[in-house]
Amino acid sequence: MRISPLKAATRILAAVALAALGTTSLTAATAEAQPAPAAAHHGVKPLVHGAAQQQRASTDTLKVGSSASQGVVSPTPKVYLVFWGAQWSSDPAGVATDMQNLFKGLYGAQDTWGTILDQYCEGVAKGTVTCGSKGIHVNHPGSSPLGGVWFDNSAAAPGSATTAQIAAEAGKAAAHFGNTTQTPNLNAQYVVLSPTGTHPDGFPNSGFCAWHDYTTTSYGKLAYTNLPYIPDSGAGACTTFTDGRPLSGIESTETHEYAETVTDFWPSIGWNGGGGEIGDACVQLDAYVPLSTGTFDLQGLWSNSAGKCVTHG
Repeated sequence: MRISPLKAATRILAAVALAALGTTSLTAATAEAQPAPAAAHHGVKPLVHGAAQQQRASTDTLKVGSSASQGVVSPTPKVYLVFWGAQWSSDPAGVATDMQNLFKGLYGAQDTWGTILDQYCEGVAKGTVTCGSKGIHVNHPGSSPLGGVWFDNSAAAPGSATTAQIAAEAGKAAAHFGNTTQTPNLNAQYVVLSPTGTHPDGFPNSGFCAWHDYTTTSYGKLAYTNLPYIPDSGAGACTTFTDGRPLSGIESTETHEYAETVTDFWPSIGWNGGGGEIGDACVQLDAYVPLSTGTFDLQGLWSNSAGKCVTHG
């Protein structure tokens, strides 16, 4: 699901302006990437409260957008949680602990939600809908996909961060975690979590829960997610549940973005269909799923093999 043409056009102009400024090379002193954000975003989960569940039709079948063997999917996903800004000293909903526990448990036999992803692959003909034994498949993690956690409290996060600032924070995170070549960044996704009281990319007035994208840096292309402090929008935002649990919306949203990043790593050469990416087609289906680290609100995903939105593989 794309952003509005007006907003996309605004970001294209911003990207052109950034390009005109040129690119600053890395130095040993800064060890920091200089990103050039893409013009539009992907996997934009709309901000709604308690939407009714519904199953989507088979017209949402996903097709791979490229025959490339890199950047289509993330075969061995690694998630890097970036808690951006000194304001994380205040976390009224307990988001930081919750997000870490989610990814600490999202693997192995107990995680049947994640097994939806391993049917998708890269290195097959453009337009493929069934990988079978061909290509390089997404591997269901045998251990936690949490690659690292960083509380970047060196300064306050912007009150209303721009796309360029969010992308730059992803570049800083890549440096922090030592992912300074393209190879580790073929599986790394940087989740930039903004603190309570902030409005990254206009949240919540922009109408989204979160989005994912990629940015080009001297470390290679970086996949990243803009994840606002969703509990600020109240219980029931960004989830189909109406039980008042404040963390459900951010769990649902991040699993939406995680799955879409895994299956459309550098948008949009990965897996897309009539309803968008793997999570876009299923924003009206959530389930509480028990993992080894707790029970979490995981959003439904489109399964080509099942021909519908599902919450388990």
